[in-house]
Amino acid sequence: MQSGGQLEWLVNGVPGGNASIGTIDTSGTYSAPSKLALGMNVTVTAAAADSPQSDYATAVASIISPAVVTATSNPQVAAYSIYLPAPGKVNINFGVDADYGLTTWVQDTPSPNGGEVIIYVAGMRAQTPYHMRAQVELDDGASFADRDHVFTTGTPPTTAPVSTSASNAQIPQAGIEMFDTLIPQEGAQAFATDLQGNVIWTYRYTDGTKMDSIQSIKLLPNGHLLILISYASSIALKGSQIPPNTVDAVREVDLAGNTIREVTQSELAAALSAKGYNFNLSSLHHDVLALQNGHWVLLASVSQSFNDLSGYPGTTDVLGDLVIDLDNNNQPVWVWNSFDHLDVNRHPYLFPDWTHSNALLYSTDDHSLLLSMRHQNWIIKIDYADGQGSGKVLWRLGEGGDFKIIGGTDPKDWFYAQHGPDFFSPNNSGFFRLGVMDNGDDRKFPGGIVCGATGSPPCYSAASVYQIDETAMTATLVLSYTLPNNLYSYFGGNVQSLANGDLKADFSAVTGGSQIQELNLNGPTPELVWQAQSQGTVQFRSERLASLYPGVQW
Repeated sequence: MQSGGQLEWLVNGVPGGNASIGTIDTSGTYSAPSKLALGMNVTVTAAAADSPQSDYATAVASIISPAVVTATSNPQVAAYSIYLPAPGKVNINFGVDADYGLTTWVQDTPSPNGGEVIIYVAGMRAQTPYHMRAQVELDDGASFADRDHVFTTGTPPTTAPVSTSASNAQIPQAGIEMFDTLIPQEGAQAFATDLQGNVIWTYRYTDGTKMDSIQSIKLLPNGHLLILISYASSIALKGSQIPPNTVDAVREVDLAGNTIREVTQSELAAALSAKGYNFNLSSLHHDVLALQNGHWVLLASVSQSFNDLSGYPGTTDVLGDLVIDLDNNNQPVWVWNSFDHLDVNRHPYLFPDWTHSNALLYSTDDHSLLLSMRHQNWIIKIDYADGQGSGKVLWRLGEGGDFKIIGGTDPKDWFYAQHGPDFFSPNNSGFFRLGVMDNGDDRKFPGGIVCGATGSPPCYSAASVYQIDETAMTATLVLSYTLPNNLYSYFGGNVQSLANGDLKADFSAVTGGSQIQELNLNGPTPELVWQAQSQGTVQFRSERLASLYPGVQW
């Protein structure tokens, strides 16, 4: 546009604009409409009064209405809704004052033209006013900060008690702690705390019966949570009646607790039958994996009758496990049956609950599955190949398996009745580290002595890490950490390799309740960094998360 001369100002081609699109004065100051339900884009034009058709300049302005913040069914979660009339990204800053301090993840507008963005703001303490404000970045480079909103959280359901403490000389891995309470049944079995022990999120399901418990909860890359709710898998052998309305399902839920996707045991049984499988399927149990392709890999119990097994004359109903790969439509596309790949006459612990698998790991290196089988005292590797594998057992790690133990005493320093393994190295095949919660229920000592029997050593539990060499078939015991006085946690728990190199161990069922510890491994002996104690409970698993949002560190 050429300089000089009188200017005419227009909004969307209307000289001076109007009340519905906004007005502009003779100096070029634009005023947005006083009432605007949604945001919009307007085009402001400055034209030469004597040649408006040929001598003009335009600019597009995005008008963004203040956001709306509403409560959700979760008393500690707010829904923050803001409409963008142009494509862009939004995140919410929030905190107990206007300095904020915490942030959600960043979400894109739903279409190339913009649209409404709704972000659940979670991670707030109960009955507390929180300030929150959206930060908007439009794709054209413009940025905008919404006005400050105040949201007061409500009262969450009851959770198990948690008390935390930290070493003055150590800095724990930043983030939050997710707990999964198995015993007793509180109002919310799954809940998250900050590292000071303040409850900042809960999940409560109002259906189900007293038999139900949450056995697994995991944060997904899409910001939802994957939760397995079911009853104890061993009930299938005890003849117990399952009450009506007992939940036996895997659910994907959002932060407000809304179910996004679900598969129930009965739906899975029907889908397997439609595919030609003839299983005596009982419960879904213990664990489920979410893969990058949207598939779920889950565990289910299956029973089969045998005659005159070694040491068991007559007919015996044996409980084993299925590993099932479900596609995005909850259809089974790959099934692994323990009865097809293992010897039913090997039963070191609590037979006929034969395998009692309790955890799955996925190897991103070679696309295999690792399966923890508590009643076999084994972790086995399965040829999975993302649903194209043969299901062959590639190796068996543990006492009586395929590996030679180094740096420990065979058989004492293998794991027994284990739970909750985790990879402790960036790679997870070939030459890698694997941690495990060694509950130690039927720990075997040299000479065939089993712990706990009259005249035998007492049972104890350990958080153990092994260096696995798949070529040499050796397992080197790198660490075996026990609680003071060799306390015994007879079931549950897990270990976790933290981002700062620390180890976190959940000794879930020791006398008095769960003890969860973060340990610095850099010195000659593990050094306590942080711990959480939960009196009178079994915290089946606990997990340190960076935050309640994928990719966001609190």
